[in-house]
Amino acid sequence: MIHPLSDVQSTAIGNNTNIWQFVVVLPRAIIGDDCNICSHCFIENDVTIGKSVTIKNGVQLWDGVTLEDDVFVGPNCTFANDPLPRSKQHLANYPRTVVRRGASLGANATILPGITVGEGAMVGAGAVVTKDVPAWAVVAGNPARILRYLEKKL
Repeated sequence: MIHPLSDVQSTAIGNNTNIWQFVVVLPRAIIGDDCNICSHCFIENDVTIGKSVTIKNGVQLWDGVTLEDDVFVGPNCTFANDPLPRSKQHLANYPRTVVRRGASLGANATILPGITVGEGAMVGAGAVVTKDVPAWAVVAGNPARILRYLEKKL
């Protein structure tokens, strides 16, 4: 289901994916099956989203971001893709940011460019992730620090 008030320019949208109102998806974005993309999201061209991904309201996915299968992205989670941004100066290639299978990102978390969030990891609400997060780690704070590890359950 693609809501009529969204602007979905990509044709690479999986089966049973819901895209709600006021979402913009640029032409080269790839979105897998069974995803739910809530209102007021923006998905740039060089973005890949796996299967069964939930993206809550107010999330922007910039060039260089990959979300693997079963990822949860909380409301207003922020991704950055340029480590030294300047107005009207664009990178030829953006750092790759990868959120591995089954990871969850809390509301208002900030993910800096070139970060990998490991499989099954959990990022707490409002965390600022400045370095890679190991698989199954729970991180929170600014900068995000490991609080504990979860048992593998995927």
